[in-house]
Amino acid sequence: MKRKVEKYILGEDTNPLLLSGDALEVLKSIPDNSIDCCMTSPPYWQKREYANGGIGLEKKYEEYIDNLVAICMEVHRVLKLTGSFWLNIGDSYKNKCLLNIPWRVAIELTDRGWILRNTIIWNKVKGGMDNSKDRLGNAYEPLFHFVKVNKGYYYDVDSIRNKPSGAKVVNGAVVSATGVTGVKYKRKIELSTVLTEEQKANAYNALEDILTQIQQGKLSDFRMVIKGNQRTTHSDSKKLSGRAKELDEKGFYFLKYNPKGSKPSDVWDIIPEDTQGRGEHFAPYPEDLCKNPIMLTCPENGIVLDPFVGTGTTCVVAMNMNRKSIGIDIASDYIAISNDRCK
Repeated sequence: MKRKVEKYILGEDTNPLLLSGDALEVLKSIPDNSIDCCMTSPPYWQKREYANGGIGLEKKYEEYIDNLVAICMEVHRVLKLTGSFWLNIGDSYKNKCLLNIPWRVAIELTDRGWILRNTIIWNKVKGGMDNSKDRLGNAYEPLFHFVKVNKGYYYDVDSIRNKPSGAKVVNGAVVSATGVTGVKYKRKIELSTVLTEEQKANAYNALEDILTQIQQGKLSDFRMVIKGNQRTTHSDSKKLSGRAKELDEKGFYFLKYNPKGSKPSDVWDIIPEDTQGRGEHFAPYPEDLCKNPIMLTCPENGIVLDPFVGTGTTCVVAMNMNRKSIGIDIASDYIAISNDRCK
């Protein structure tokens, strides 16, 4: 199997490589520092009994965490320094107590060297039926983004930006994407009793420069924070906030919006998939959950790994985005389904 994996990694074939076996053992056949991105959703503890058993059926949740962390550390070994690891995992109850399994796993992984860059909240929009009468329904799951190094990892944020509205000129005045003209800011500068005359002059000049950048398409939008009119956007402490220091020294600062659009937040509204015709596999792991992570953190022609591939959703998305992929599952029946979906 190791030779087969190495041949695939070095080859040009973009059809997914699907391998049947225990994730921990199969991962050992993958060379160090060879994978660009890992996107996966392992079986949750005591939720479903998948074909051929495997992780998730442990009697104690502590054993489940230990087993999952061992697999994640193998992912750490095979991932390139430029790579990313995306882990979607749901929680479980025991004796009516929510166990916080996703966060226990995340903390253990960071203690072992992983760097957690984001916790995405997957809002499933429509939850399953919940008949409990003494708690609220569960409608979200976390998706953790881990990296091996604190800078230098591949991250193409421009690929997933929301397309912005354009700036325009109305009656000779520059108007930003959300209708900001600068008139109100000029008036606030003029009437300020806090700014010195020098600060007012600098503020006028800086505002005119920003409006020129809007007109030229270098910015799509902006906000101006002026001393005495608005508070700083994070903290008023000059020790903690560079913006607070800038506001105190200059009397103003700008919030600039990228002309390529805004990047998504860490809350994603994605409806779970439940009608893929996938037979006996019930995990509602949607293609849309994979798209942003793969686009963001795997270069074109890179390799995506899913050690719990199930019916192949991660590999299907990777293939559609012109990325190579390796999928592993303990159930040969699921590998067969994955092959059919990827043809």
